[in-house]
Amino acid sequence: MTYGAFGLIEVLGEANAVLVTDQMLKTADVKYETQDTMCGGHALIFMSGSVSAVKAAVENVAENPPCRILNKAVISNPSPEMVQIVEEFKARGKKSK
Repeated sequence: MTYGAFGLIEVLGEANAVLVTDQMLKTADVKYETQDTMCGGHALIFMSGSVSAVKAAVENVAENPPCRILNKAVISNPSPEMVQIVEEFKARGKKSK
């Protein structure tokens, strides 16, 4: 699978992850890919779309945060290894349901 870009946002808590995901989906034509929860309750949200759409969604959340944003990133033209990491996170999330 190919992706134009990934947008990543790290927050503390599942409820905050839902707020950020909702805001990003309402901001631009991006797609929710997956979320990974790390130790300490940190949640990392992965969105995809065109580079411009992902940048717009990430910038909107950074400029109008619904909660404290711990980290953010836009990865344009992700490498095959980065795509594999996201696909593995998605598969891991499906197994736990």
